[in-house]
Amino acid sequence: MRKQVLVTADRGETRVAILEAEGEPSAGSGNGASAGGRRGRGRRRAAGPRVVPRGWRVGELYIERRSSRSIVGNVYKGRVDNVLPGLEAAFVDIGIDKNGFLHVDDIVIPGVEVQRRGRVGGKGQRISQLLKPGQEIIVQVVKDPLKTKGARLSMQLSIAGRYLVYVPQGEGIGVSRRLEDSERDRLRRRAAKLDLQGGGAIIRTAARGASREDFEREIKYLHKLYEILQQRAAETPAPAMVFQEADLPVRVVRDIFSAEFDRAIVDDEKQHARLVSFFKRTAPELLERVEVYSDEEPLFERYGVEEVIQSTLSRRVDLPSGGYLMIDYAEAMTVIDVNSGSFTGRGKSARLEDTIAKTNLEAAEEVVRQLRLRDIGGIIVIDFIDMARARNRDAVLKTLRKMLDEDRTKTYVMEISPLGLVEMTRQNVTDGVREILTKVCPTCDGEGVVLSEETVALDAERKLRDLVAERPEPEAYLIQLNPRVSSLLVNGPGQPIVELEGELGKHFHFEGSEGLSIDHFAVAMEGSREEVEERALPFREGEEVLVTIEEPHMYEEDDAVAKVDGYVISVAGAGALIGEKLLVRIDSVTRSAASASLVDGSLAGAGAPGGEERSDGGSRRTGRGRGRGRGRGRSTAAATE
Repeated sequence: MRKQVLVTADRGETRVAILEAEGEPSAGSGNGASAGGRRGRGRRRAAGPRVVPRGWRVGELYIERRSSRSIVGNVYKGRVDNVLPGLEAAFVDIGIDKNGFLHVDDIVIPGVEVQRRGRVGGKGQRISQLLKPGQEIIVQVVKDPLKTKGARLSMQLSIAGRYLVYVPQGEGIGVSRRLEDSERDRLRRRAAKLDLQGGGAIIRTAARGASREDFEREIKYLHKLYEILQQRAAETPAPAMVFQEADLPVRVVRDIFSAEFDRAIVDDEKQHARLVSFFKRTAPELLERVEVYSDEEPLFERYGVEEVIQSTLSRRVDLPSGGYLMIDYAEAMTVIDVNSGSFTGRGKSARLEDTIAKTNLEAAEEVVRQLRLRDIGGIIVIDFIDMARARNRDAVLKTLRKMLDEDRTKTYVMEISPLGLVEMTRQNVTDGVREILTKVCPTCDGEGVVLSEETVALDAERKLRDLVAERPEPEAYLIQLNPRVSSLLVNGPGQPIVELEGELGKHFHFEGSEGLSIDHFAVAMEGSREEVEERALPFREGEEVLVTIEEPHMYEEDDAVAKVDGYVISVAGAGALIGEKLLVRIDSVTRSAASASLVDGSLAGAGAPGGEERSDGGSRRTGRGRGRGRGRGRSTAAATE
């Protein structure tokens, strides 16, 4: 598997993409890179969206912002805030908004045996004996704060290099299981008798092909970092950070840059300097693979990564043969549904089982790609299309597990259930691309649905009855509602508001704009019928208003309709003038609609003769009546212009 790393940095955001391809890259991909220089952030040179170069695809995406940088890997000197024996955990103040969570399994104290989770009566001390409120401890963040949860902490510190992870409180040498057995044995021999200064180490996957000299050089560097960490911890009062993990580009390149990589292309001089500095210390032989992008066209647009980033926000993901995935997120899990879509098989002899199997095989590959692109973690349930043959079920599961071999994040996959479901877990460490790019909808508050207009209209009727019962003195009320709701009350089946007024002996008028939330309800005014009507009706008979003709009249083909915040104005003789801006004279007004006629010779251009220029850019000429400047009338010109 060939790989490239793309790094682009702006004022407040750094983004990294990993491109992957089988074998050699295609000849026509082009790199747009040079050994030096700085690209200008100018306009694009080519029209139309770019795509990822042939043979390559975006395998992983990472986004980091200054305002919400990941704290995974940071080491803090914290203060124990609370110890909860019932949860076998402690909450630790590390100087951020939420206290971190430290479980008993993550407590490491040299020379002290800890009683692990669920071992009641076993050997070792319980958490209430190990930690006390106010006690200062050194902890490392292993999981970012996610949603309502604080950061996950561990007292088992680890400092990562390119080839090794140094574990000061550990012992012995471990080797990544992603390496072949023969390579693991070779690396274990090369790392034997390293001076670990009483700690332990883990040999990383990126160490494939490394020599003993590589290990010796890196362990000295990691020891020096740990000495600096200890010194800062001794001098700094809690709570405070005493060691910060490297920037996003350095982390990604450090973790995955190996012989598989063609190059890292960087469009920012500062990030380029950081990568060069890192490789000078750890792998000087790879310096020539780090390049500065100096083309005028933005790096991510050049390689089609921008389109891939936008695709991660969509629920639907199409498959090559016509099927598709639907990805839905919940608090505790992510559910992925596989659908055959437009794929009905190939040829006249196509069989249902073969069609289903092909769709599921494509889905298994795309599911893993989406898990990596979106960095989806936690519990994941995949609903494959039911397959009758065990052979096909095994093939789909085998494909899924094979694709997961490319995923650097820890996963665990169960067998396909009788219902065709695959349950799996994927380690959840940081927010994914979707969580970084989006926020919870303020209207639905993350529910994904809002109340229907009919539901809100029925609720508004109940609120009007309660209003009259609480304040029966006024003769009329002006209520703020979304126009779609008030339209149902006034013009809906049976005209509910007329029946309600007859029942209660009161009068109701409505105002509001489409900008109001669908369930908004507020009393804007109450008083006599004349006072409320004066404010509520947006126009007076004889008033001249500039409007845009929006659509044909439903019943009169010669007429047309203009709308102002949901208020309908029927314009006689305007059927052939859809889209035009016209001056009309109001002939009659009701609380839900008005009728108007064209002002002779008033096809509007720059405004109507004799019109009064308004501060909001519209124009109005009054006849017998006058403009209210309140209620709907307040936004008439602006809304219709």
